[in-house]
Amino acid sequence: MAEALKTIAEPTTVETGVEDPKAVADSLAGVLSDTYNLLLKTHAYHWNVEGPLFYGIHHLTEEQYTDLFEATDVLAERMRALGQLAPMSIKAIVEGSVISDAPKNPTALDMVEDLAGDHEQVATRLHELIEVAEKHSDDVTADLATARSAFHEKAAWMLRAIAKS
Repeated sequence: MAEALKTIAEPTTVETGVEDPKAVADSLAGVLSDTYNLLLKTHAYHWNVEGPLFYGIHHLTEEQYTDLFEATDVLAERMRALGQLAPMSIKAIVEGSVISDAPKNPTALDMVEDLAGDHEQVATRLHELIEVAEKHSDDVTADLATARSAFHEKAAWMLRAIAKS
């Protein structure tokens, strides 16, 4: 039994028809990193937003961070299904992300504009992932990325609508 606990996770060769699963998983890792960073930022804004739109923004960000949290598991498990390891360190997640840190002392408007831009960035990365997945005959990852992109594009639209003056 003790020997079973000494098993080390490592990449595995899978034969599912996906050409170069590592390339697809590497692109997935970037999206996973972005998703985690956006999850943390969204949650922080959820806790700290103030002003007349508090209630609406507070509830919208709760819906969004809940979805983002669930997505991290789906993205990481897709990497594992491709035979690759998901990131295991905070450093790897931070370094793999294009999402910037939150500005200091943001207003509610700053928060919704920042999140809208971040969702657009993640949607762009997902469009790139779709291209990589299709290039390597990975319809499953392409479908996953398409669904995730739809979420981020809708989230950006909702946040932009709130920010409109």
